[in-house]
Order: sequence, then C-alpha cells, then structure tokens
Amino acid sequence: MDPDEIERLIESEIPESTATVTLPRGVEEDDHYAATVVSPAFEGESLLDQHEMVYDALGDRMTTDIHALELDTRTPEE
Repeated sequence: MDPDEIERLIESEIPESTATVTLPRGVEEDDHYAATVVSPAFEGESLLDQHEMVYDALGDRMTTDIHALELDTRTPEE
C-alpha cells in the first residue's frame, strides 16, 4: 500500500486532520508504516481513543494491507 493512499484514507475519515505517513527507518517491508496524525478531533480524547480513531479510519486495511503502524497522534496545540 502506498503511504499517500494511507494519508488520504486517514484525512478523509478524521475531521480536519493532517496525516504524514512514512516507512520507518531501517524497515524494508512495504507493509510497515509510521504515521503522524494531527487533528482537533483528538482534543479531550485519550491516547488510546486517538489511536482507535486512526485504526477505524483505515478499517480492514489494518488486517489486509498494513502489518504494523507506528502512530504519533496529537492536537494542533500540541
């Protein structure tokens, strides 16, 4: 799966979000990704709930196309 496609999926499902998806340093597999997602929708949500929002945005792709996703989520103020 292309990192740009993952970014589009996240940004289309999480309001006012900006996603940056890369391949983690030293990882050769194309199903391991690192994502930074910034959205005001994360305001007041626990870290676990923020990550759940991203997983929900990716849906079944988390089990079919993405093996591992290193997440950094934050609000715009952070």
